[in-house]
Amino acid sequence: MTRTTTEPRTRRPSGGGIVPVLAFAGIVVAVMQTLLVPVIKDLPELLGTSPSNATWVMTSTLLAGAVATPIMGRLGDLYGKRRMLIASLAVMVVGSLIAGFTSELLVMIVGRALQGFAMGAIPLGIGLMRDGLPREKLGSAMALMSSSIGVGGGLALPVAALVAQHADWHALFFGSAGLGALSILLTLVFVPESPMRAVGTFDVWGALGLSAGLVLFLLPITKGSDWGWTSGTTLGLFGAAAVVLLLWGVMELRVKAPLVDLRTTARRAVLFTNLASIMVGVAFYAVSLVLPQLLQLPTSTGYGLGQSMVVAGLCVAPLGLTMMFTAPVYARISAKYGPKVTLMIGMLIIAVGYGAGLGLMSAAWQTIVIAVVLGAGIGLAYSSLPALIIGAVPASETGAANGLNTLMRSIGTSVSSAVIGMVLANTANQVGGVAVPTMHGFRVSFLIATGAVLLGLVFAAFLPGKRAAVNAEKPHLVASSEDAEYVEVSPETVPAGQAAPAGFRGRVLTADGVPVARAKVTLIDRRGRQAGATLSAEGGDYVLAVPSEGAYVLAVTAGGHGPLASGASHPGGVRVVEVDLALPSVVPA
Repeated sequence: MTRTTTEPRTRRPSGGGIVPVLAFAGIVVAVMQTLLVPVIKDLPELLGTSPSNATWVMTSTLLAGAVATPIMGRLGDLYGKRRMLIASLAVMVVGSLIAGFTSELLVMIVGRALQGFAMGAIPLGIGLMRDGLPREKLGSAMALMSSSIGVGGGLALPVAALVAQHADWHALFFGSAGLGALSILLTLVFVPESPMRAVGTFDVWGALGLSAGLVLFLLPITKGSDWGWTSGTTLGLFGAAAVVLLLWGVMELRVKAPLVDLRTTARRAVLFTNLASIMVGVAFYAVSLVLPQLLQLPTSTGYGLGQSMVVAGLCVAPLGLTMMFTAPVYARISAKYGPKVTLMIGMLIIAVGYGAGLGLMSAAWQTIVIAVVLGAGIGLAYSSLPALIIGAVPASETGAANGLNTLMRSIGTSVSSAVIGMVLANTANQVGGVAVPTMHGFRVSFLIATGAVLLGLVFAAFLPGKRAAVNAEKPHLVASSEDAEYVEVSPETVPAGQAAPAGFRGRVLTADGVPVARAKVTLIDRRGRQAGATLSAEGGDYVLAVPSEGAYVLAVTAGGHGPLASGASHPGGVRVVEVDLALPSVVPA
């Protein structure tokens, strides 16, 4: 089992520079996903290859991102999230430069794969925020980081279209290399390394097994339309993926420090969050596939809006902008009702957006309305996901767990691309030997997205609520080794030159992040016996020594606030484990 350790506790930074820098890094990484969309139809000519071979330029980025995301999350938990974030961005810069200096297909595929490797930066950024920001700023910050995938994709489309129309297409890669280098510099200057570490070794065989399984699964999804969905190659790869992932799962359950803790992943809160994430990914990508094509189709089709590539990008850009502006809205809703309710509200808005979109496709301004509504819904939904994951896993596993959740979203977008691409192809009309998407195909695509998000809504309904999560961890103190003796102890009261006792330390806070003084903090061991007790100091700080290695419950009570119980493990020895405790604002019924 993975255990949590930290360096000696220091005062958390205010996050003034951390949030914009990490959000910028997330946006830069997301740019890679839509970088070549404006020139995708011209890639066969630009690279001197067939259309089926040219699709590997896009597929390689997707596969590399899927493989890198959970692996980089786990490496960040073990060796430092900031260090791995910089490594991810550096690989992206190298890939951008390789792609920028070539027009050879194989070299371009290598460069694009290295660009996709940077997708691991999203969960790493979320983990850095979780470890380094004060609780009162964490909600909106994680919301912005999580939404950066959509923000970067939405904003990159018009900019990339403008560059592609007025400069050599290789300039797109040089621009992305410059953004990556700037992001590395800002991270070095403004983002401190997280003190949180997981104790253990990197599961190399687990990484290889998961990588092989993901490639075998995603490859036929992305290439099924070219190969044929019933072809031997497609079905064979799906079968091989099932076998490899099954064997990988069996192996991970037997490994002491697995790449992905499947027992944690099977928890209701984590499982249904990941399932809902897939559905949100499906819904998110549908609009990116439909609206640009609708806007650029000639008016002679009877339904096309006849806009240029740049105008089409500008009409879709509000999708990303709205996602960015929903971060503070999410923080307010989630603080009051919890991330589960916020996720469900977001998915309802997405369903309304797609439903209304069925009748709003006859003018450019109508596509902007669709983009704004969908951006608000997707922003709320994406913002809720990291909070749900972080609330359900130990602090030492936030990188790996958020990496897996980001992977689930990527799988959703991959499935969306394959299914909607197939729908648009099968409903297209042949005009002069060219397949032209039809309005019927666009509407069916919107209906598929609506169905996906409604299914996600069902999954979200099974998530534990805010009150249930508190009550589920409510401690049962069956006996006490001694009468409770509460003594106020804080880091400031430890004599100078003397290390704080090995055990747990942190802060007691309200749900809004306000420190709580003189809160009673009781340490309960695995047998239900009291192992220690203290009162929090004026700044909310507490310190509790532990008698031995093992699993504990930290039970907290304070006047005017609901009780809280938080599970935590201590690896023994002289290590200090940091656990902040946020009390509910109202006593549960």
